Amino acid sequence: MKFKLDEHLPTELADDLRQTGHNATTVVEQGHAGIDDDALMNVVKSEARVILTMDKGIANVTAFPPASFPGIVLFRPHQTGRGAVLQFVRQLCPPCYRELSLAR
Repeated sequence: MKFKLDEHLPTELADDLRQTGHNATTVVEQGHAGIDDDALMNVVKSEARVILTMDKGIANVTAFPPASFPGIVLFRPHQTGRGAVLQFVRQLCPPCYRELSLAR
């Protein structure tokens, strides 16, 4: 699968996804940090990627109808901080991390 991680997610998650065979990139790697949501979602759509984000604005179904995109995944962890977000995402996405967890 093709994923794009929004700028507020730890970049380690892109590395994790790559290790399990997914095509993953980040907003920061592509030089899109700080662009507005409309511009970012145009990039996401043109690249046919699933966006992983913590930005509630991107999850606005009126602004960005889910049927118009390959996928929009909104993470809302109870705790902030790199470690807490990494743990939260890794626990919620077992299909993405199944092979990685077996390798650890």
